[in-house]
Amino acid sequence: MRPVVVVDPPRADPAAVTALGNLGVATVHEAAGRTGLLGTRLRPLWPGAAAAGSALTVLCWPGDNLMIHVAVEQARPGDIIVVTTISPSSDGFVGELITTALAARGARGLVTTTGARDVAAIRAARFPVWSQSISAQGTVKATAGSVNVPICIAGTVVNPGDVVVADDDGVVAIPRLNAAEVAVNARERAEREDDARAAFARGELGLDRYGLRPELDRLGVTYVRASPAGELTMADPDRS
Repeated sequence: MRPVVVVDPPRADPAAVTALGNLGVATVHEAAGRTGLLGTRLRPLWPGAAAAGSALTVLCWPGDNLMIHVAVEQARPGDIIVVTTISPSSDGFVGELITTALAARGARGLVTTTGARDVAAIRAARFPVWSQSISAQGTVKATAGSVNVPICIAGTVVNPGDVVVADDDGVVAIPRLNAAEVAVNARERAEREDDARAAFARGELGLDRYGLRPELDRLGVTYVRASPAGELTMADPDRS
C-alpha cells in the first residue's frame, strides 16, 4: 500500500469514550460480545495505568519509528495512539521523548505491539503506555508507513476513530459507530455485577445465583465424601 497520512478522520464520540473508559476493559469486552480484545500480550508499563480515547492508528516498518513522529503531529486531545508494524518487531519504538510530545498534544495514551523503553521516566510522568515488550534497542527513521489507516492487532481490526479502552486487564477496541450501543450494554452489565458482588459478599454461591446446579447434573458431576479410611461415599452438595 502506498504510504499515506489521513488527516483529521472522524473521531469517536467523547461521551461514548468516557462511558466505556469508566467501565473498564473486561466489562466492555464482555458487553461487545467478547470481541475487540487486542490479544493478551499488551501490558501497561506501570500498574494501575488506565486510558480511553479515540484511536489514531500507525503502521510502521520493523525497527523504524518514523511514522510515530508523524502521528505526534496528527495527535489531538483525547486520542490514543495505536502502533503496529508490518511484521513483528520488539525494538524500543517509544520512549520518554515521544510520550512527552504526545502528552503536550493532549493524547491520552499509547498502545504498541512493539517495544518501549525509558520505562522509569514514563512511569514517573504517569503517561499510559501499553507494549508487548521492553527493549533498550532503538530504531531508525528511514522508511515510510501510514497514519490513520486500518490496522490489525491479534486478529482485531482497529480503524481510526474507534474507541480504545486500556487498563491492567489489557486493551480492547470498539468500532466507532457501535460505541454508544456497547456503552449501554456495558453499563447494564456493570449494574448486574454490582448486584452479584453484594450477593457474594453476603455469602451467596455463584452455583445458586447463576443456576448452575442443573448444569452440573446434566454434565454428570457427582459429589462424594472421603472417609477417614479413604473410602468415598455419595454426598449431597453443600447448598448453604
